[in-house]
Amino acid sequence: MPAIHLTVRGQVQGVGFRWFVREAARRAGLAGWVRNLPDGSVELKAAGSEQGVAYLVNVVRRGPERARVEDVLEVPLEDTEGLAKPFAVLKGG
Repeated sequence: MPAIHLTVRGQVQGVGFRWFVREAARRAGLAGWVRNLPDGSVELKAAGSEQGVAYLVNVVRRGPERARVEDVLEVPLEDTEGLAKPFAVLKGG
C-alpha cells in the first residue's frame, strides 16, 4: 500500500490547512493524520491507493485559499501501523 510522510512549510497554520487536508484525504479514502508542528509547519502521514496518495500530494502542494505553501518535503513512509481511518486531525506535535 503506498504511503507518504509530508512536512509542509509556509503560511499553513491558522488558515484551515489541517481541515482542508483531512477532507481531501477522506475523499480519497486514505488512512492517516495531519497535525501542526511547533515550528509553524504542518506534518501529515497518509496511506491508501496509489491514486489517492498522488491526489493528496497534489492537493497539499496547492493548499486552501488562504494558505501559502512554500515547500513540501516528501518522504516515502514504510510503517503504516496505527494510521487513523478515517483520516484524522491531531493536536500539534
